Amino acid sequence: MKRHSVIFLPLSILLSCSSPDTRNKNNAQNDNARQEIEKAEKDFQQMAADKGIVEAFYFFADSNATIKRQNDTLIHGKEAIKNFYSTPFYQKATVKWSPDFIQASENGDMGYTYGKYVWSSTDSTGKPISFTGVFHTVWKRQVDGSWKYVWD
Repeated sequence: MKRHSVIFLPLSILLSCSSPDTRNKNNAQNDNARQEIEKAEKDFQQMAADKGIVEAFYFFADSNATIKRQNDTLIHGKEAIKNFYSTPFYQKATVKWSPDFIQASENGDMGYTYGKYVWSSTDSTGKPISFTGVFHTVWKRQVDGSWKYVWD
């Protein structure tokens, strides 16, 4: 009997540490965070359409954000991201995207999305060009409760 007590006592303590109330609270935080991230994605795309790519990618970037672009180039920090998107190509480009999947951490402070995008612009002769792909964005909740991307 003592032997069973030695096994069941620690097990019962462990199981009691994760109460249904805690799990429900975490699920609610997670659901709320997913909805907030979905809204951030929509607001991000809308700003890109309304105010331009430079402003949107700058505004939604965490101060330590990194973006990965062609040839596996990594651009670190808000200012470097702003400089990257300030080139003539991006001045006349548009981008549209939509997440196919949104997930948030259990406590609701981080999340990620992925989906499809379409970049459209014109080449040097004025001929329309577009290219498509898949994006993956990692989001982080800021101190003020807003969401900024840390990886794109």
